[in-house]
Amino acid sequence: MRKLFTSAFLLMLAACSVAPSTATADDGWVSLFDGKSLAGWTQKNGTATYAVEDGTIVGRTAVGSPNSFLCTDKDYGNFELEFEVKVDKGLNSGVQIRSQTKEQADNKKGFGRVNGPQVEIESGPAEAGYVYGEATGRGWLTPAERLKPHDHFDNDGWNKFRIVANGPRIQTWINGEMIEDLTDEPIFETHSNGFIGLQVHGIGKDKGPYQVAWRNIRIKELAGK
Repeated sequence: MRKLFTSAFLLMLAACSVAPSTATADDGWVSLFDGKSLAGWTQKNGTATYAVEDGTIVGRTAVGSPNSFLCTDKDYGNFELEFEVKVDKGLNSGVQIRSQTKEQADNKKGFGRVNGPQVEIESGPAEAGYVYGEATGRGWLTPAERLKPHDHFDNDGWNKFRIVANGPRIQTWINGEMIEDLTDEPIFETHSNGFIGLQVHGIGKDKGPYQVAWRNIRIKELAGK
């Protein structure tokens, strides 16, 4: 009996010693998707559809629709963002960071054009992970000499993205491989804070339908530079 008690006590001590490190590893992380609903998100632009299916957010294309975005209701400045994504071949997508909507003219209802930095999502070899200036008039923010197609994106499976936005610096990783390390002062001046947006790209008349799915979306806000 004494040996049984001693063994149980030692197991309790071991469990207690492990628990704090596990809690510390997740400290500061907040889930942006509860796996059941689109609470905390609002669609801006476009008529693509977004739905929760099997613990994922699934975006589906709509013929004739411009780019669509499912956006967080909360704005973020400096942060580390992680998510997993799977996209149909033939569709490129992206995740907006620090983004905004333009003012509507003549008091029109709805949301103006979504604009800001976008981290590209695309089956490859292609430019997944590089940074584009959605509706900013600048095109790719990643310099042309670094904009080289790669095959770090799994065309048939889930891909883990990690994005760190801290001051004017934006870093991206796909499946553990660093893709971009961009410092862009001008975009930081105009877009230092804003929402996260899940894009479903517009498609041509005779293309699709396509879909893109996201899961395990979480964010950790940083104090910043």
